[in-house]
Amino acid sequence: MVNITIIVLLLFGLAFLRILSNRFKFPLPIALVLGGVCISLIPGLPVVELRPDVVFLLFLPPLLYEASWKAGWHEFKTNIRPISLAAVGLVLFTTILVGVAAYYLIPDISWPTAFLIGAIVSPPDAIAATAVTKGLGLHPRIVSILEGESLVNDASGLIAYKYALVAVTAGNFVLWRAGTNFVVVALAGIAVGLAIGYIMRLVHKHLVCDPIVEATFTLLTPFASYLLAEQFHFSGVLAVVSTGLYISFRSSEIFSHQGRLISYSIWDVAVFILNGLIFVLIGLQLRQVIKGISSYSASELVLYGIGISLVVIVVRFLFAYPATYIPRLVSKRIRREPLDAKNVVIFGWAGMRGVVSMAAALALPLTLPNGSPFPHRNLILYITFCVILSTLVLLGLTLPWVIKRLKIPPYSASAEEYKVRTELMSGMIGHIEENLSLIQGELLNNIKSKYEVRYNRLQKTDLPADYFGNERALNGSIFNEYTQLQIDLIGVERSSLREMHLAGHTSEAVVRKIEHELDLEETRLKMEMYN
Repeated sequence: MVNITIIVLLLFGLAFLRILSNRFKFPLPIALVLGGVCISLIPGLPVVELRPDVVFLLFLPPLLYEASWKAGWHEFKTNIRPISLAAVGLVLFTTILVGVAAYYLIPDISWPTAFLIGAIVSPPDAIAATAVTKGLGLHPRIVSILEGESLVNDASGLIAYKYALVAVTAGNFVLWRAGTNFVVVALAGIAVGLAIGYIMRLVHKHLVCDPIVEATFTLLTPFASYLLAEQFHFSGVLAVVSTGLYISFRSSEIFSHQGRLISYSIWDVAVFILNGLIFVLIGLQLRQVIKGISSYSASELVLYGIGISLVVIVVRFLFAYPATYIPRLVSKRIRREPLDAKNVVIFGWAGMRGVVSMAAALALPLTLPNGSPFPHRNLILYITFCVILSTLVLLGLTLPWVIKRLKIPPYSASAEEYKVRTELMSGMIGHIEENLSLIQGELLNNIKSKYEVRYNRLQKTDLPADYFGNERALNGSIFNEYTQLQIDLIGVERSSLREMHLAGHTSEAVVRKIEHELDLEETRLKMEMYN
């Protein structure tokens, strides 16, 4: 009970970190890893450990499902070649080179343990990449490649991790058999994920009519996909990613609007808590980890942490350029694709590690099958934390500076949003004129004027004149001013409702219903505004 109380209090502290992160525009993953360091420095805190076999089940399915849910299938399919090269080729390349570096850098370490370190730190983190690149004005294609890579490379990295772990615990490893199993495990995992996605699509579409149940199923689906795949020794990670991509692509046809609102809110909270929890756990264990590697001198530990981190960073650049340019030399079709060499630099710089690597390290067994301690477990945890800390802080904090130095023109979704909104409004006006002409005159005019007002406000914004080819923002546009005025009036309406409630002039149920209506309307209006 004491441990649970401490964890809850520490999660409160990490919640305040999010407040500071939002206020000072500081990437949350960096704040969390630094928060883990601070936790480890608090004297008197107990060492809290989860069972290694629980770590993957608790963290991986929901985090990967949420990330795959936000990744667009069309963007994923369009960039499947660079995503595959990075998610498979780069992961294996990193695993091998980091393993070689670890073997020759750290004395008394075996080849399987060295490759285990390489597999743990090989996959960049989807959440870290998205959080760090958010708001930097990167082109959607490079963002899609980074997000897609971070989804699939978790699977390839964790498959390599499992084979290395088997080599450490069982003492045997056959390369050709591992390669064959890799393909079978990956394809079977994808098949299981798509099957679960199809089944859940039918369930949501034909059986579920309650938004609470919809949201509940979205929480349970990744665990079902992961557990079923792992039961047959297939890739649970790829199963979860496949299920997430499939259901996300079909979400508009199978979810009610209430179900989507509830699900998005629940997932935002769940993912934040899980991200915070994993760094709370490593913070509580870090002091014990340092004691477990006390046989190494401080200079040796610094060398191992910095050395492996540098190899992880450099290997990404070594792979990025050949993987980008060799296919262009071989294929005329690929040569016709647009390429900005600056984006190759950004890709190399965006290799931040995060919770997946930390979860993999925490999931290492405490002992071997013969009962002896797992070799170098504390050292592996230490090195993993060093790689996460160095890549997030060094690469994450300097990425905006790199973008500025490269003079990459900022990209904004405002132009695309403007185009889509305009097409929607003009389409609705045309639909009303063609199909609703028999409706009573006053009613028809009221409905049509609603869309005409929004269409006219779009045409009066300064977006078409000032955005295309120009970096100036939309501050002060007529569209925003009108929307902000509506938000202000909702505030007045909410104040009046509160006064009626305090005076006892209305029941709690009526107040909550109207409050919910006002909250939804304000949310819609804020989503409508151009930033």
